[in-house]
Amino acid sequence: MAFQPIFNIRTEKTWAYEALVRGTDGQPAEDILAAVTPGKRYAFDQACRVAAIEKSVAAGILQTDARLSINFLPNAIYSAEACIRLTLQTAAEQGFPTSRLIFEFTENEKMADTSHIKNILKSYKKMGFATALDDFGAGYAGLQLLADFQTDFIKLDMALIRNIDQDMPRRMIVESIVKLCRRMDITIIAEGVETRAELAAIRDMGIDLVQGFLLARPAFEKLPPLDHDGDALHWKKKAAA
Repeated sequence: MAFQPIFNIRTEKTWAYEALVRGTDGQPAEDILAAVTPGKRYAFDQACRVAAIEKSVAAGILQTDARLSINFLPNAIYSAEACIRLTLQTAAEQGFPTSRLIFEFTENEKMADTSHIKNILKSYKKMGFATALDDFGAGYAGLQLLADFQTDFIKLDMALIRNIDQDMPRRMIVESIVKLCRRMDITIIAEGVETRAELAAIRDMGIDLVQGFLLARPAFEKLPPLDHDGDALHWKKKAAA
């Protein structure tokens, strides 16, 4: 597992850490997922949940107020109640508050059965977990999915964020999504932020939660701090001074 922070640029604090699957030689998540056969998806999903909690606690997350965001494979779940048992057991053993857990629909996962996904979300909400729709605006994570069911958070795909400071169509699309999500009581997380200009544009739109290489890269089995001692968050103030 590698961990990448999600920052609240309004409070200037780390709001959560996303647990990201990595190979022992640093292979990215897509390479690892591609090697998981259908028959092993359930076991893999369970193992990742356990590893995310154990590794984050070992890295010191309990010494912070940050949440832990875990990617999961919805199509690997046959029963939300049954699949969550090992997660709850691991959290109890590690002393990790389950109220600080967020479950993300993993990258570009096609939702084969929307009624099944609705049942998962309903069960997770009943158990007090927050949920997030990852990569919104790319792959299978689009408006149709948002119409079918609503998560607590959506993560805007980096393709929508890229050059948003100078790309008016992208800016207009994101502004519309911000207004829509406010009406639906869904919080937006902007992922893939790589430049100060992108960060400034996102801040101007009223998006507080941000993730990206500009602020911090994923760290293997560590909780990385904000890069540049927060310089990226304060560059406008420094320029004005």
